[in-house]
Amino acid sequence: MTAPIPALPAKIDPLVRAFLDSPGAVAAALDQFGSPVHLVFPQVFAENLAQFRSVLDHVLPRYRICYAHKANQSRAFVRTAARAGIAIDAASPQEVACAVAAGFGPQRVEVTGPKGEVFLRDLIDRGITINVDNLWELARIAELARTKVPVLLRVSGFDDGQVSRFGVPLGHVERAFELLSAHRDRIAFLGFAFHLDSGDTGERIRAIDACLALVEQAYGYGLTPSVLNIGGGYRQVFTADADQFDAYVHALRESLLGHGTPMSWGSNTFGYHVAGGAVHGIPVFHKYANTIPATKMLADLFTAPLERHGGRTVAEVASDNLLDIWLEPGKALVDHAGVTVAMVEFVKEIADGTVLVNLDLSRDSVTPADQEVMVDPVILPRSGGGETAPVGVYFAGRLCLERDLITNHKVWLAARPSPGDLVVFPNTGAYHMDLSAATASMRPPPIKLAVARHGGDFQVCLDADYEPELPIGPPQHQSTPRRSPRIPTQAP
Repeated sequence: MTAPIPALPAKIDPLVRAFLDSPGAVAAALDQFGSPVHLVFPQVFAENLAQFRSVLDHVLPRYRICYAHKANQSRAFVRTAARAGIAIDAASPQEVACAVAAGFGPQRVEVTGPKGEVFLRDLIDRGITINVDNLWELARIAELARTKVPVLLRVSGFDDGQVSRFGVPLGHVERAFELLSAHRDRIAFLGFAFHLDSGDTGERIRAIDACLALVEQAYGYGLTPSVLNIGGGYRQVFTADADQFDAYVHALRESLLGHGTPMSWGSNTFGYHVAGGAVHGIPVFHKYANTIPATKMLADLFTAPLERHGGRTVAEVASDNLLDIWLEPGKALVDHAGVTVAMVEFVKEIADGTVLVNLDLSRDSVTPADQEVMVDPVILPRSGGGETAPVGVYFAGRLCLERDLITNHKVWLAARPSPGDLVVFPNTGAYHMDLSAATASMRPPPIKLAVARHGGDFQVCLDADYEPELPIGPPQHQSTPRRSPRIPTQAP
């Protein structure tokens, strides 16, 4: 009995799967618009948003969802978010312009991240909510404002062992309170914000508890915060089979020790450290092992008890104290709402027998930063003459650089691809498409196409031309400062 071939099957949304399975649909899109392409599915985005709302509606009387635009530059996603009635989190002048063009008014736009002088002036003039990153920004807003500017104060430093370059450290918040109190005629202080570069629920609960303590302290300065923005960082689920994922990683670790078939390109260890006959550390692809969806993470977070508040849940404490909860989901809203398609240009064997499948695509078009994408691509054959025996391959990019390997881990395919076959990389919507995209060798990034199903048919258009057919969602009104009940600092 032969051992099963290592595999990393991807979780694919049913609507996306239906499009991929439609005879000739993907090929027709590429014939019309060229290859490679990014395909975005705004209807999947809308369904993700509906699931988010369903969870929040059960636990929170007031909340605001701000789509984190930086997750994807797609205009179709932004227009879908605008049409659905949520807010948007922008992080650049260009994202603000995109949001405004999609129909977001200033009350539905929040700007995060570091901001320079020119950007700050524009935001102040527009009356957009500013999520302040540092004390310089706050002081400059106070100097430049002529009317009240809505402001959130981003804080950080909840764990002494984790230093962040963003936000005002907890130890410096007193200075922020002094500025906010002294300039109440120019700054409308809405409340506190944080963003954790982690999906750990325990860390988020500790950050929420720290912010609740800051709310209490703010009252002593005559401030009345009414918003707690808990940021983004909600998980995605990439793998369709956790057991198969674990089996692949086990085989990969064994191969790094010299056991079995080699499974990595060159000396790549994917962040592992090999020493003493063992493999140590956390790999760069660890997020692909996640099996907890964002909705479950949200439900667990808001039903978690807070020890300092008598065991009342996060949702109960927020509700009792009239706090609006804001969230900034990005990747969770575009989860499974995008794929990238490229064409096989040729297949070759190198000196040691390794099979390379060269695509008309670069690694930076489907891989965020230095991560390794640990899900198998889907092959759509366009010819019937290839070898049918299973084969392990590496997908190579089109740049004349040794590092342009789209996969540094070996991918097992049911058959050897042929030139002209299409290769679909699943779930590339969140950061994969845009975060590292470059124009090396003067090659433009892949274009984006929006795919939507109407009745039994799929329609494909340029991303910039997509118009959603969603009904206009309920508006989310900008919060204004108001007096809130004091939050007890000790459990009763």
